[in-house]
Amino acid sequence: MINWKIIFKILGSLLFIETALLLSSVAVSLFYHEFDSLAFIVSSLITLFFAFFFRSLGNEAENSMSRRDAYLVVTLSWTIFSIFGSLPFMITGAIPHFTDAFFETISGFTTTGATIIDDVESLPHGLLFWRSMTHWIGGLGIVFFTIALLPSLVGGSVKIFSAEATGPIQSKLHPRLSTSSKWIWSVYLILTIACVLSFKLCGMGLFDSINYSMAIAATGGFSTHNSSILYFHSSTIEYLSIFFCFVSGVNFTLLYMAVAKLRFKALFRNAEFIFYCSIILGFTAFIMFELIYRNGYELEKAFRSSLFQVVSFITTTGLFSDDAGKWPHVTWVVLAMCMFFGSCSGSTSGGLKCVRGVLILKIISNQFKQILHPNAVLPLKIDGTNIEIRKRVTLLAFLAVYLILAVIAAFVMIAAGVDNTNAITIALSCMSNVGPTLGIEIGPTMSWSILPDFAKWICSALMLVGRLEIFTVLVILTPGFWKKT
Repeated sequence: MINWKIIFKILGSLLFIETALLLSSVAVSLFYHEFDSLAFIVSSLITLFFAFFFRSLGNEAENSMSRRDAYLVVTLSWTIFSIFGSLPFMITGAIPHFTDAFFETISGFTTTGATIIDDVESLPHGLLFWRSMTHWIGGLGIVFFTIALLPSLVGGSVKIFSAEATGPIQSKLHPRLSTSSKWIWSVYLILTIACVLSFKLCGMGLFDSINYSMAIAATGGFSTHNSSILYFHSSTIEYLSIFFCFVSGVNFTLLYMAVAKLRFKALFRNAEFIFYCSIILGFTAFIMFELIYRNGYELEKAFRSSLFQVVSFITTTGLFSDDAGKWPHVTWVVLAMCMFFGSCSGSTSGGLKCVRGVLILKIISNQFKQILHPNAVLPLKIDGTNIEIRKRVTLLAFLAVYLILAVIAAFVMIAAGVDNTNAITIALSCMSNVGPTLGIEIGPTMSWSILPDFAKWICSALMLVGRLEIFTVLVILTPGFWKKT
């Protein structure tokens, strides 16, 4: 039985927070004396009205929830946040159609970074800031952010965290989840501020520094310039972007333990972190060779361009410093693999997650041993933790559903007239929350505006499914979810 009162109570509380976030964009608009301030005020009032409405429906709600309630409230939270977050785009007329506005907003909150805006530089500062803010709030999770602010909101906050967190293996947390969320948000905030200060010291303007830092910390990809990081023509800014993207792709709990607790050895003994670094180094070396041999790049430029794109794609950030659409097509395969894997669990990035890659390799290794020794009992351990059979089955189910959804989405795109390469990479980009795509019609430096409306809705759904780790959303669509038990 669904506890609708507690769900409405949580949705109302979340909309109060979204109202405050919209008002922060009002301040930016007023500071720059631009026309979009009224649109944000109207959007804030509409959001505030529905916040009170949902809270009234949730009056006298019991302060506890089931796992079923948690899955439903997380999915609804991300959807409703995106609906109200699209209001400023429509009211200003920057994106007049709801389909496009919703696509842009859910792309922001899921940190995908795919855009339908052809000329972002024409947008006022308030809307640019709002786009970056959607990234930053969605980076660690909308409901997770609320738990940090309002720890007593619900009694089932651990269930909500499980429904929204990324990765198959949850790191050990403080007994009080609100304390853990504050630790992780502290790491996130410090990382963002450090990125802002670094960019500012390199000559980037304050507004750009803040926006790019929010996009990088959230591994999002929205930028304030059409040419992304390439706009600055600065190798220093590119290397800084690489560093902060890389760090944002590391498990935040592991980062906290390594830095705050001075356990740096734990970082380099972590199987997922080693796998993450190995992929980056291997893929960068391959692309660097291709750029030198086939495109005539100089050594330093080849290294910087290849490392930037590999880190940007594997962390699912999606910023660019070069046009990968002009690179040899074999490099597209490597970048598509980066999209597929993603970086570490417990980070702000999307994708399959490197820990699942480690699990798959260990399962394959065990299978070869099992063929030679049929009666052997082979444990599967990662960092000393034995992975039980149930989680191994879940992993294979996750991988199967991930690939099935990607294939179906690619098929629909091809049927809609999108070229094969674009169709496949659009599906991967949405499922992994990357942003750029590879192909002829829509290159890595282009917007997605040419897609038909129905394709944009499919992409929006894939972004949400990918961000919430597939099963959180899909379980709601099963008949058993709605049966009374």
